[in-house]
Amino acid sequence: MGNWKTCTIGDLGTVVGGATPSTKKAENYENGKIAWITPKDLAGLSKRFISRGERNITEQGLKSCSTQRMPAHTVLFSSRAPIGYIAIAEQEVCTNQGFKSVVPNDDVDYMFLYYLLKYNKDRIKNMGSGTTFKEISGSTMRDIEVVIPESFEEQQKIASVLSGLDDKIENNMEINENLLQQALCLYEALVDGKSKKGCIGDYCTLKSGFAFKSKWWQDSGVPVVKIGSISQDYLNLSDCSYVSEDKISSAKDFIVSGGDLLIAMTGATIGKFAMVPKTTETILVNQRVGKFFLGDNPVMKIPFVYCTLKQADIISEIINRGQGSAQPNISASDIMTIPCVIPQSEEIDRFNHQTSPIFELIINNQLENMTLAKTRDSLLPQLMSGEVDVSGILI
Repeated sequence: MGNWKTCTIGDLGTVVGGATPSTKKAENYENGKIAWITPKDLAGLSKRFISRGERNITEQGLKSCSTQRMPAHTVLFSSRAPIGYIAIAEQEVCTNQGFKSVVPNDDVDYMFLYYLLKYNKDRIKNMGSGTTFKEISGSTMRDIEVVIPESFEEQQKIASVLSGLDDKIENNMEINENLLQQALCLYEALVDGKSKKGCIGDYCTLKSGFAFKSKWWQDSGVPVVKIGSISQDYLNLSDCSYVSEDKISSAKDFIVSGGDLLIAMTGATIGKFAMVPKTTETILVNQRVGKFFLGDNPVMKIPFVYCTLKQADIISEIINRGQGSAQPNISASDIMTIPCVIPQSEEIDRFNHQTSPIFELIINNQLENMTLAKTRDSLLPQLMSGEVDVSGILI
């Protein structure tokens, strides 16, 4: 094993904050070309890299505040509301004030820095201060002590082990996206020219999950899917909470299995939905996560409702119905009454029969990703602590 050293994050690169141009001035945003990232853009991000956020800003917007251009391979770290979202800039970007990003020095491998911050995420979170919400200041971020290999080559070797797993995960995600586009093309042919004479509730039932008591949560046990576990088209089962096995009977109507469809019904992720990968684990669903009831073999019925929910007008309707309070919130009945095209049952059955093999492939790839993610997450602390020696790896 090579030599390791203690240093600070400030020793590894330049810590850069961000800012928000005045939203009252249209010239700060209209036709902007400069990528501007907020923590919301990283919420549920299932890949390491990000190139753009929801909004761009103009040169005028850039000059009007203290946000700064940062080069590709800057590691973005959200420092407030919430702390701990991490991504790598794929191109030049700037951010709002919710970040303490790190532009790595030339002798620091950017991918290693990404995994280093991921490894130290919980420790950094605990350093947050503030009354209304916790925040990591620039000075705190710079002064955080970490231990790293002195050798740039060893940093690269550690990063290559972890990034090899993430490369495969992200490749499977691209395959799944291509498969989904095939299904959506067939769906367009199914509904083309038909009017919205039905609603989602005409096809299936949706119910909000079980209201688990806060005192039931524990560090391990039966996983419970919360809204934070749902990204669009991706369910992060490594981000679940847990209850003891004796709680299964209380929530028996909200046991989910491979092919079940879940949707977030509150908060920043409202309207995002994902399938449950095939797994032998018992998985439960928390309140404010909706479960679509699709029968004993949900994969045979999921294609139609999944493709319906992917339509831009349906997504917009879900979001609009969830507005009106400080926190977006939508009920199961609100979703079930959203108008949509409901073709003849024979047509839907043909479509489901034709596309269910596509969704089977997607679910199988998601299962493989779960296994890869578990391997990556178990290796991360071993590699970042030097417990596993990578000095013999050729790159």
